[in-house]
Order: sequence, then C-alpha cells, then structure tokens
Amino acid sequence: MSENEGLVQTAIEVEVNNHVAVITMNNPPANTWTADSLNALKTAILSLNDLKKVYALVITGQGDKFFSAGADLKLFADGDKAIAGDMARCFGEAFETLSAFRGVSIAAINGYAMGGGLEVALACDIRIAEQQAVMALPEAKVGLLPCAGGTQNLAWLVGEGWAKRIILCGERVTAEQARNIRLVEEVVEQGKSLEAAVKLAESVANQSPSSVTACKALIQNCRSAPLQHGLMKERELFVRLFDTEDQTEGVLAFLQKRPPNWKNR
Repeated sequence: MSENEGLVQTAIEVEVNNHVAVITMNNPPANTWTADSLNALKTAILSLNDLKKVYALVITGQGDKFFSAGADLKLFADGDKAIAGDMARCFGEAFETLSAFRGVSIAAINGYAMGGGLEVALACDIRIAEQQAVMALPEAKVGLLPCAGGTQNLAWLVGEGWAKRIILCGERVTAEQARNIRLVEEVVEQGKSLEAAVKLAESVANQSPSSVTACKALIQNCRSAPLQHGLMKERELFVRLFDTEDQTEGVLAFLQKRPPNWKNR
C-alpha cells in the first residue's frame, strides 16, 4: 500500500503516513456511529494490524465541534430489540478490536465525546483532549446504558466513584476535569489535538514494534488476571522476543551506536 493511501472511503477514513495511521470519524454533523461505520472501523483496524509498517494509530473526529456524539438515537426510537442487539454487537466488536490493536492507539479528542464517542476514546491506549472538549456517558438519561465498554473501561481508568458520578449521575466533565481524574493524559489548545497525538504516535517508532506489542498485552493483562499471572507472563514474553528479528536488531544497533532498523517481525 502506498503512502497516504486511504484504507476505507466511508464514514471511517484512514490515512497512513510513515508508521502512523490516522483514522477520522466522518459522519456529519456529529460523527455519530452506525452499524456500517462500526463495521468499517473494525475492518480498518484489522487491516492496519496486517500492515507491518504501521506502529501506531490516531483516531479523531471530522470538524471542530464533535469528536463523536455516539450512536444515532433514532436507531432505537421504536424499541426494536433486534436492532439494539445488532448495534450492541457491532459496538462491542469494533471497540474491542480497537483495544486489541497490536500497536499504540491514541484518541485526539477535538470536541464533544458523548456516549459511544467517549467509549471509542476509552478503548484507546492514550487520550489527548482539546481544552474545549466535553465528555460524558449520558445513556441512562434516555433509558439506555453504555454497552461498548463504558462501564468497564471508565471505572478502570478513573475509579468507581467518578465512574458512578459520570454514568449514574449524568455528570459531564471538561477537559481539565478529565485530566485531573485521569480520564485523559493530556490537554492541549483548541485545534491542536491531532498534531499532538500524531507527534506522540510518531515516537512509538523509536521502540521495537515487537516489544511494544508484548508490553501492551502485559499492561492490559492486569485488568483481568491476577498479579502472579502477569509476572509469569512477563518472563514468558521476554524470552519469546528472542524469536524476533527486532530483538537482535535492537541490541546490535545499541552496541554499534546506530539507529535500529525495525522489521516488526
């Protein structure tokens, strides 16, 4: 695939530059999710997993007002459980695929991140928000609940108390509040989130992509497995890295005082 080639020409747009893929949610006016766009996101990430030169991805919203407003509530207006079940499956598959992306994923939150819009950011490894951004999981206000990892990922990041304030009490948080409660890792000026996210994503290329994949799996392992399992897994994956070309290249490059040439294999 050539530089700057788009992988998906739909409500999900993907552009690859060097080792970084930028995914843009483009469904105006609020970049809402549909079954098609969720499936497109899943397909795009699976394609990026197969593209060895991509080490990191950034996801952002088109425009300057919305990162994403979540699902289009018109889909649920008639109370059709079949539609609800299908959308829940699409949300789960898309965002779990994003969470499992082998490289580093960064959300560039350039505006309102509501419901499924915040949940896609929660599925990323790192979140950078613009100062005007507002975040919320307001599903309970319309008789629904966050079904794309929101109840689980939010509580893991900010703790049970703040998760309950946001989900059960319907509290919205500003970018500064989000940083204070560790919902986001960085706050930047309006219009600067994509630039900051891409710069951080580009730094991933300084690390062995094989090591990044292993380390990410270990860090996320602590969400579902006991400490002792993680410690044993560390030792196992450390030894397994010696099956990769990147391990040999990394050590030799350091000893020879030259930049490494990663192969992602």
